[in-house]
Order: sequence, then C-alpha cells, then structure tokens
Amino acid sequence: MLPTFSKLRYNSYGNFLREKFGTRVHKISLHAGFTCPNRDGTVAVGGCTYCNIDSFTPRAARAKVPLREQVQTAIAYLKKRFRANAFIVYFQPYSNTYAPVEYLAQLYAEALGHPEIVGISVGTRPDCIDDAKLDLFEQLSRDYFVTVEYGIESVHDKTLRLINRGHDYACTVRAFQQTAARGLYVCGHVILGFPNESAEQMLTTAEEISKLPLHFLKIHNLHIVRHTEMARTYLEKPFHLFSFEEWVQFVPRLLERLHPHFIIERLYGGAPRDLLIAPNWRKTGAEIIHAIQQELKNRNTYQGRLYGRSQKENRQETSAAVNH
Repeated sequence: MLPTFSKLRYNSYGNFLREKFGTRVHKISLHAGFTCPNRDGTVAVGGCTYCNIDSFTPRAARAKVPLREQVQTAIAYLKKRFRANAFIVYFQPYSNTYAPVEYLAQLYAEALGHPEIVGISVGTRPDCIDDAKLDLFEQLSRDYFVTVEYGIESVHDKTLRLINRGHDYACTVRAFQQTAARGLYVCGHVILGFPNESAEQMLTTAEEISKLPLHFLKIHNLHIVRHTEMARTYLEKPFHLFSFEEWVQFVPRLLERLHPHFIIERLYGGAPRDLLIAPNWRKTGAEIIHAIQQELKNRNTYQGRLYGRSQKENRQETSAAVNH
C-alpha cells in the first residue's frame, strides 16, 4: 500500500519546510572562506579527487564579500524571483566547522543577523566536529532551525581511500550519532557512480545509511568537473557514468531501500557548464525530477518499500524485476 507521505512517492524537503514554517523558505548559499583538513595537510593534501568547490557554489557566493552583504543580496533576489519571505543561511563550500569554536560563533551570528533568517545549515566533514562545536549548534537550535550537513559520499572504505577522503565510514557513523544525540537535525550527502562501485554496492549504500540517525538526505550522481584529479584520470581513461536514462531508472531502486522517514533534499547533482566535463544530460532540474517521479509511478513503488528486508531478499526482488 502506498504511504500517505506525499503524491511524489518520497518525502520531499520542500514539503517539509512548507509544513514546518507555513510559508515558502529558501536556502542562501554562503562562502565563508573555509578550507578542509585533507587540503591543508592535516590529514591529506589535494582534497577529494572529485572536488572543485566552484562546481557547486553559486557564483554570487564565490566572491570574497562580507557575509552580511551576501545575505542581503541573496534575500533581495530570492524575494523578487520566488516571493520567498523566510530563509535558511547555508554555509556550503568546504568544511564549515573547520575553525576554532569562538570564530565559528562570531561567523554564524553575523549570518543570522537578518530578521527574515529562520535557520542555519552548516556543511562539513565528519572529522571536523567535536563537543564544543556541537554545544554551539545546540545553543543556536534554541532560537533557529539548525541542520548539520555531513558529506558521507560513500559507505565503502575502499572508495573513501580511492577519492582521498581522509577518514573512514566509522568516523561518519560516530559524527551522526554524536550530532543526533544533541537533538539536532542531521543531513547526509551521498555520491553514486564512483568507478570502483557496482550497482549492488551503490544500492547497499541505501541500506547502510538507513541505519544512521539521519533526517535529510542529498543524493548526487557523480560528475567530472575541470581542475580535479578525477578529471585528469577520466580524460586519460574514461569510465562509465550514469546516463540520464540510467539515473532515472536507478534512483527509484535506491529510494525503495531507504528508511521511509528520511526526507529527500536532492535527487541529482549538477555543475556549471563551463566546468562540467561529463555527463552532460542537457536536462533541467525540473525535467530530471519529473522523470524520476514518473518512473516511481510507472513501477508502482515508493520510498521505503523494500526497507528492512535482507540484502538477499532485495537482490532477489531486483533480479525478478529486471528479468520480468
């Protein structure tokens, strides 16, 4: 029987925000000048092999301008373009807890200074959190909607080593557990399509992260973007990436295995055309989402349909569907 969570057949982040705040809420991406411990030599150098921050940072947030100015400019634009009247400041590029807690407190306070800001979302790595920083988030959550976003990327340690992540999956699990124990909202990011992972390993990702105390999930397909180590590898010896059709067929299979209570914030990844090498789907975000929703409907399936089954049962179900 189809759950009642939405006609979309999965839990939508947009629906969650509208129900929570009773109005249209938009995120404002901010660039605060952070770096990462696997870039500055603390745990590694060079960063994750797939990562070019400019590929997912809005141009308006790349400029080195004060946070207050970034916030004011974004609010003026979003109010005019989307008629939004409530906003969440989103510290997006790099690891936005990678600094002393006293500095973080000042930085977050500056971004939260606008009266129409209702929340803060902070993107970081699982190895860049500690009790003092969680204390700060817990304090902020008394007055604001606070989400800590962690890059999971993969649940497979072999992949994490391959992409120069600088920590293992056990570190990710600890960070989620510590953050959720404070009563904070937690978001996870996963990337699917790394060349060393099979389709079944990627589906296992859904089963593994469903064990985490996670509230929101961003699902990204792997992109190859310029000025990265993975781009150099790909251009020397191209490997398979999800086509649009393959992604539309794969995402419902992933959603079926996810925890039914997770709220889905993203269903695909993207990159600016001037940086993107592959894949080039030439589809709008609306077209991608509509195609996935239609595929869910065509299959008469929904988020969490296979949740809780054993991996063997899920493999048998998948095999039967493919051979039907």
